[in-house]
Amino acid sequence: MSNIIKAAMVSALLAATLGASVVPAAAQGVELRVGPDGVRPVIRDRDMDRMDRGRRGCSPEEARMAARDEGLRRTQVVRVTERSITVEGFSRRGPDRITFANRRGCPIM
Repeated sequence: MSNIIKAAMVSALLAATLGASVVPAAAQGVELRVGPDGVRPVIRDRDMDRMDRGRRGCSPEEARMAARDEGLRRTQVVRVTERSITVEGFSRRGPDRITFANRRGCPIM
């Protein structure tokens, strides 16, 4: 019985010391994107976010660049509304289309 109590006390002591020494990680600009070519990390540039702070929306050129980052080739903007920007191009599997929200950062819808 004393062995069980000793083991419980040792494990509680270890949990307390390890739990107190763990420092929460700061938020980083790392994002994992899953696509046809697998999982790839995307590192956001915080300085670019600061530069974009005064602007609103996603320009058609930004949408084309984001579509290229997603794997589309020969991209062209086919539709722009106040809520979305649609870009068409070619992927490995053939013609494809991506719709981006018309807000800062051009998130995929």
